[in-house]
Amino acid sequence: MNLLKQRSVQTFFIIATYLFLAPYLPLDCHRSFYSISLFLKDILLWMLPFTVCTFIAHAISSFEKRALTFVFVLIAFEALSNLASVWYAFSCGHFAASSLHPLSSDSWNDDFSPLWRLPLTRPLWWTADKGSFLGLSLGLLAALRFPSLATPIARAKTFAEKISTRIFAKLIPLFLLGFITKLYQTNLLKKLGVQYADFLFWLIGALVIYIFVLFWIGSKGSLSICARNIRHLLPAGSVAFSSGCSLSTMPWTIEGSAKTLQTPELARAIIPATTNIQQIGDCIANTFLCFLLYVQFMGHAPSFSMWVSFSIVFVLARFATAAVLGGAIFVMLPIYETHLHFSPEMIAIILAFNVILDPIITSANVLANGALCRIFEMVWVRDRKTTTT
Repeated sequence: MNLLKQRSVQTFFIIATYLFLAPYLPLDCHRSFYSISLFLKDILLWMLPFTVCTFIAHAISSFEKRALTFVFVLIAFEALSNLASVWYAFSCGHFAASSLHPLSSDSWNDDFSPLWRLPLTRPLWWTADKGSFLGLSLGLLAALRFPSLATPIARAKTFAEKISTRIFAKLIPLFLLGFITKLYQTNLLKKLGVQYADFLFWLIGALVIYIFVLFWIGSKGSLSICARNIRHLLPAGSVAFSSGCSLSTMPWTIEGSAKTLQTPELARAIIPATTNIQQIGDCIANTFLCFLLYVQFMGHAPSFSMWVSFSIVFVLARFATAAVLGGAIFVMLPIYETHLHFSPEMIAIILAFNVILDPIITSANVLANGALCRIFEMVWVRDRKTTTT
């Protein structure tokens, strides 16, 4: 019964049931599933700027003026570490894409369409990047100048969080079902499933290398200290792999990270602030797969300017996903569509991989956070020494 409560198990059961019954279902039934998924996606696109704005504003305003230097250094460190992982995935994607064959226009049947769509048209200016910068501005105003803004910001954030976690997060299996229907009806499911199985090994290899380098940097190049620090964090990584939740793993992450620090108390301040924001495994996995999907569907790599724009919004959105436990992917999907021009088929594939790879990604997030906790201590101590002198 506990397994049935896990969203990944629910999703697998629903998709497996659909694939078993698919040959016997009428066409309108398939189109109905697809219509529901597109409806949920359209609602998400309408909500995204508001959600991103309120979450970022609340995260910034909640710091107030307490330990302002520490807060800003930590935020900058989290943003830069996420950005570095995005561009690392971009480089790995270039390397892996050399063996990827672009899809020809006749690889799938594009006649499959929904029964209905949301009639409201979203304005072009109503996008995630606008919400990100507005949230950043409101948060800074509330923290530094107008503390009275914190209350309405908190109420707006609570409203958006309830919709995201109590409604959309529970609809992930249904949301994915419609797009899997689209892949099945257009003959893409089997073709991509076989081809992308090979790239999962590339992805796991890229995660292992990056996390090892983080531990190596934190040990200042000492392999023995590096191995010791990894050993301290392995219990947290194994708990994250089995539970699929970085937040519930936090006590083990704090305990393991504290053993790697010269000032163990820092772990209690850093890990809670970074657990759901500084998600290295998530950043690498999603941007690596985004790159490969873009190459395969578009026939060429995304331009440098496109990836710069995407990476900035992607990193800012990580601050917005901190409160969307179980539903963070819903914040990211519209960003893929807006900045990388993802089609419904591409959305379905990236969402399916997030469900399948969730234990690996969560474990990578926890291990990377532990490694980065030590690196942040090195940066913070050096910064404090520079300030005092």
